[in-house]
Amino acid sequence: MNQLYSGMPAARLDGVVWRKSHFSNPSGNCVEVAELPDGRVAMRNSRDPEGPALIYTRGEVDAFVRGAKSGDFDDLII
Repeated sequence: MNQLYSGMPAARLDGVVWRKSHFSNPSGNCVEVAELPDGRVAMRNSRDPEGPALIYTRGEVDAFVRGAKSGDFDDLII
C-alpha cells in the first residue's frame, strides 16, 4: 500500500474491508469506514467508492463517536 494521506483516492486503499452502518438506507446515502493496516480509519462516501478517502486516527474517531453518542451533532439531523 502506498503512503496513506487524507483525501487520497479510496480506490488506492487495496485490501481494506469497507463497511457501513446498518442504519444506512437502500439508496446508498451513507458513509463507509475501513480499518487501515497502521490502525487508522478511512472514511468514504458510498456513492463515490473511487473518490476521496478521509484518514483519521483512532483518537479522532473516538472523539467523534463519543460526541455523536452524547448528542453533540443532533442539530445536523434533518
